[in-house]
Amino acid sequence: MKRSLLIITVIMAAIMELIDTSIVNVALSHMSGNLGATLEDSSWVITAYAIANVIIIPMTSFLADKLGRRNYYIGSVIAFTFFSLMCGQASNILTLVIFRFLQGIGGGALLSVSQVIVFEQFPKEKQNVAGALFGIGVFVGPTIGPTLGGYITEYYSWPWIFYINVPIGILVAFICYILLREPTTTPPPRRIDWIGILLLAIGVSALQIVLERGETEDWFETTYITWLTAVAIAGIILFIWWELHTTDPVVNLRVLKSKNLAIAAVLTFISGIGMFSSVFLTPVFAQRLLQFSPLQTGLLLLPGACLAILGLIISARLLQSGIPPVILIGSGMLLFILFNWQMSSFTFDVSASSISTTLIWRGIGLAILTVPLTTLAISSLAPADIGQGAALNNMMRQLGGSFGIAMVNTYLVNRSAVHRSDLITHLSTDNPQVTARLSGYARYFLNKGATVSEAHNKALKLLDNNVIRQTTLLSFNDAYLLIGIIFLIVLPLLLLASGKKNKAVKVMLMDH
Repeated sequence: MKRSLLIITVIMAAIMELIDTSIVNVALSHMSGNLGATLEDSSWVITAYAIANVIIIPMTSFLADKLGRRNYYIGSVIAFTFFSLMCGQASNILTLVIFRFLQGIGGGALLSVSQVIVFEQFPKEKQNVAGALFGIGVFVGPTIGPTLGGYITEYYSWPWIFYINVPIGILVAFICYILLREPTTTPPPRRIDWIGILLLAIGVSALQIVLERGETEDWFETTYITWLTAVAIAGIILFIWWELHTTDPVVNLRVLKSKNLAIAAVLTFISGIGMFSSVFLTPVFAQRLLQFSPLQTGLLLLPGACLAILGLIISARLLQSGIPPVILIGSGMLLFILFNWQMSSFTFDVSASSISTTLIWRGIGLAILTVPLTTLAISSLAPADIGQGAALNNMMRQLGGSFGIAMVNTYLVNRSAVHRSDLITHLSTDNPQVTARLSGYARYFLNKGATVSEAHNKALKLLDNNVIRQTTLLSFNDAYLLIGIIFLIVLPLLLLASGKKNKAVKVMLMDH
């Protein structure tokens, strides 16, 4: 009973952390109006949390070893909870961004350390069940975040998207204080790799800002984006060099010598692109183009999310029965490619049931590959390297999400310009269809009491709005297709994965 309660508790903490990566997105306009800030300034609320997450996640294994895993985990839960409360109390955008960054620092452990704790509660032969249980949090969190945020913002107020973390965080901290124990084996003390920490913070922070703000700032047309890109490249290269040469690295990159972990990290990065970009694209597609309400959009996602949980359990069972992880990962990627291909062909006439059915392929596809990816990542690692491998893999998912959203944002803008140019070339007064449509629009406005001049101008405006709407639809179609192509390109990587396991893994983790 205690074991089950601890598992549920740490998974709840991971879900809470992942929900907060996307719950803010739909509340930005409310925040900006309430705090007297521009929408552009308010978007730093998202950026700050993402930067903190990506910095701290690869360091969680080191910090857990240095501070004691139990102390570090419970302290992180308390920090996340406290700064969630402070985010809700923020009176201006600057303090909100600062508290949001500190919330993200606390939230980093709620993902990687939670994963290790869950895996420790199962013997080796049931590790795939552990992966399925944790995968529920990884998948469900980002999926329900925007829907939950929209509901809270619409029926309550934006501070409550932070306040809801407080009772959950207190409960998690209390249960972990009672039930969580230190691992039976503790690593020898290591010196603090201050240089590694500094280089990681500089490189990843700069990269995250470039990814989050690049499109808004017109990429390299803006001086600070250009400089930050150079800083990101230099910082990450120096970080990698330093970590490979220092004796006590804050992030042990040497674990990437494991071919399976390296392949899993790349595929996890790609799955992060697919998971987060589809969560970003689909609600916008449904609400902006099809005029669905936040509640209707949430209902579209619900069947896929429910079946995804079933898919996680089934994939764990299949792994346990001896099905190689690469088979399941490949199957999941193919289902996700099918989802993107179908979404790329939708028109304005598409029904809610068609979208919901298509989203089932997304849910099942991502669910099927989530557990096998985790299994593949740790399959050839020694027990002492499990925490570091899990942290690196989780960081790749978060980076993939940030990269994916930045990529599709840029792609949507570029494709909109291309499609608008193509459509406008067909809008000529020499075209009888265009003339007939403008005349029809003008008659409509004349019947509403407009003058001839007003009716003509409104007809032109309506025609332009239709062009914008059509170009937006075509751009979304292209974005879905692009994601599907990316998944298709990386599929051959699975052929390089090895099915062999390190002997040490056969006895890894405690058998409770």
